[in-house]
Amino acid sequence: MKNDFREGLLEIDLGAVGDNYRQLRERLATTSRCGAVVKADAYGLGMARVAPSLYRRGCRDFFVATQGEGEELRQLLGDEARIVVLTGVRPGCESDCARAGLIPTLFTLEQLRHWVALFRRKGGRAAPCALKVDSGMTRLGMTSRDFDALLADRALLEAADIRLLLSHLACADEPAHPQNAQQLQNFRRAGQQLRALCPEVELSLSNSSGIFLGEEYHFDVARPGSALYGVNPVPGQGNPMRAAVTLRLPVLQKRRVDDGCSVGYGASQRVAAGSWLAAARGGYADGILRAQGGRGCGWACGRRLPMVGRVSMDSAVYDISTLSDAERASLESIELLNGEITVDDMAGYAGTIGYEILTSLGHRYGRRYLES
Repeated sequence: MKNDFREGLLEIDLGAVGDNYRQLRERLATTSRCGAVVKADAYGLGMARVAPSLYRRGCRDFFVATQGEGEELRQLLGDEARIVVLTGVRPGCESDCARAGLIPTLFTLEQLRHWVALFRRKGGRAAPCALKVDSGMTRLGMTSRDFDALLADRALLEAADIRLLLSHLACADEPAHPQNAQQLQNFRRAGQQLRALCPEVELSLSNSSGIFLGEEYHFDVARPGSALYGVNPVPGQGNPMRAAVTLRLPVLQKRRVDDGCSVGYGASQRVAAGSWLAAARGGYADGILRAQGGRGCGWACGRRLPMVGRVSMDSAVYDISTLSDAERASLESIELLNGEITVDDMAGYAGTIGYEILTSLGHRYGRRYLES
């Protein structure tokens, strides 16, 4: 069904993704590398197509969420790519993780000791790993107490092969937020302490928005995700990224409303007599979030078309009254994402963020990949 264009068309512009990668790479300090976060099927756009495209453009550092994603990515990219699993490795899966050449991110002293002991029992040195410290987000990461205990355990540090120290910014999309500077200070201190004992360890802090906070946040490897796919990394300012997605829905029915009436479930919105409506094939099962009902819009014939009433599972209704008779007669599709209606616009209609819009896009649409 992925190539059934009758159910709508989702176009992913790999050229735009590549151009966004280039822009982000050029913003980094000269000593920093630009990686790519391709977790959640490359934010819903298809890791099997996106990751090789980025690899061809020079990316060698990739970040995924799960071991399964990492194993799939290894098959796609071969041995030269460095693949970091951001949520670590589940107990019992360590050997498979190492065999696939994946670098798990470990969060606790106990995890690191277990990782080292597992390979020591097999008579070898521990496979490479990454270490995450909590610099202030209070989500995943080694606590300061555990980190201090690690620094004091020279035998464990010598046995472990820690390749990367990373943390995550909580407020990078709010440049003036004081937590950014506090997390930078905490992470820099942790990096200096670990490097004093393990000089080869690389450091990574910046996500997409973190790249725009300045070179002091860049360290050795940046790991942008959403900005690659067109989400604005600097909210409140003009989006420097290119739109990477177009979503086009087929029109199922056009009708003129002779009398004023309500539209959709719950009769939550009314339209005036004489209005023209179009029902399009695409609803909340396809990532057109129900929260957009009565707030969102589509695009056709060079103008925005308001969404009317609640979004249904498989369809939504748009007011096409502003179109001319000839435009209405020829109307076959409505676009929900394009150069005029961005991922961030759609997110605003639904009261969410662009990340959720992209990762929610369904698989009933036909998909077409472009290399612009």
